[in-house]
Amino acid sequence: MDLEAVRTFAAVAEAGQFQRAAVDLAVTQQAVSKRVAALERDLGVRLFTRTPRGAELTIDGQAFLPHARELLRAAERAAASVRTGHRPLRVDVINSRGAASGLLRGFHRTHPEIDLDVVMLFDVEAAVAALRSGAIDASFRAVAAPGRPLPEDIASVRVLDEALQLLTGPAHALAGAGSVTVAELAGHRIWMPGIVPGTEWAAYYDDLVAAFGLTIEATGPNFGSDALLDTIADTPALATFMSEQTRLVWPAGHGLRRIPVTDPTLVYPHSLLWHRDNPHPALATLRAHLAASAAGHGAPGTWTPDWVLPR
Repeated sequence: MDLEAVRTFAAVAEAGQFQRAAVDLAVTQQAVSKRVAALERDLGVRLFTRTPRGAELTIDGQAFLPHARELLRAAERAAASVRTGHRPLRVDVINSRGAASGLLRGFHRTHPEIDLDVVMLFDVEAAVAALRSGAIDASFRAVAAPGRPLPEDIASVRVLDEALQLLTGPAHALAGAGSVTVAELAGHRIWMPGIVPGTEWAAYYDDLVAAFGLTIEATGPNFGSDALLDTIADTPALATFMSEQTRLVWPAGHGLRRIPVTDPTLVYPHSLLWHRDNPHPALATLRAHLAASAAGHGAPGTWTPDWVLPR
């Protein structure tokens, strides 16, 4: 159905005259007549009856008018949803409980006037594809896999180094430690279910193993954080890595321990990615907010792979 014809029909119904509707629409009266006639042919009914006073709606025209107005409102909402500056800022985070999500919540608290759509894509390749297609405006991503640099049209800036902690159950050999060094982790089984080969986080843990000789196991299905916490609490031989900023709540009976890792501190580097030609005005506001709140990166005593996104 031709929306211009529907818009013209609504204008005639509002004005009560073809001539006045033509003035309102800034077109000729002949154009108005042709559009209404085409709509009537499309619908197979008469919409107006011409009278000495102008044009009156037929019974069919009266029935169609509220639907025509709803069609026009829907068309405007559809256009507004993608109009620069009017649609929400679409931002990708890797999960809802991590540090990047916390950064985005901080931005929303500071700028509640900016509408946000938050999505969670699988890996950096999916995020880059969505940035290039315009499906999202920005993405928080940790690292790019070695040998796969970002395309030239994708910009990035480092925004957060996320320190990892060791999470153990109460019977684990390290449960009583106030902190542990990386060297002390050697020989302990660190369980990280859900590591997918070829992803940026898999590359991060591969380098971590290579650098320090740790034992990281990705066996078994990933049933989510609740199942992970249950298993860690009940299995003295297992521990896992958890961000110090990850928001988790577990039953009191679990007795879980979060232990800082030192010498060096293991950090997971997050960057903000965006398309260089993205025109959304709120994107600049997000970048400015992150620049003002971001701490320094690559601090002494920390470790990240040497192929992380540009600092």
